[in-house]
Amino acid sequence: MKRYFSILSLMIVLAIMAHGQAPATTQGQPEKLNMKQLNALIATAQTSEEHLRIAKYYDGQAQDYLAQAKEHEAMIASYKANSSLSTNKNYASTIGHCEYFVKTFRQMAAKSNELARLHTEMAKDAGHPVPASRLGK
Repeated sequence: MKRYFSILSLMIVLAIMAHGQAPATTQGQPEKLNMKQLNALIATAQTSEEHLRIAKYYDGQAQDYLAQAKEHEAMIASYKANSSLSTNKNYASTIGHCEYFVKTFRQMAAKSNELARLHTEMAKDAGHPVPASRLGK
């Protein structure tokens, strides 16, 4: 069973990493940058536009993490709804696994939101106007 959870955890980590490498999305949705692109942008960002681009990236990451937390919450509800599983010796650890990821993804969303807020502040400090829609973040 430990091997199953190790493989499952590895699959989730790989899916998260691959998710961050998706190409740019359509207009109105946050841009998806891979880690190399993000790190290069962070290392060179000087203008408000560059910091806002980073902030939008982190906003998108936060939304993705919250969606993943909701998916795990739905899995918890599904496990609890299946009464035949409640007698299985792995029932509690399966629910615990999902609860761990709900907590983890929520924490990651909060940290991403904080990074988005910080880069919005950096955009203001860069001396260029910041769109009103970013000021509330």
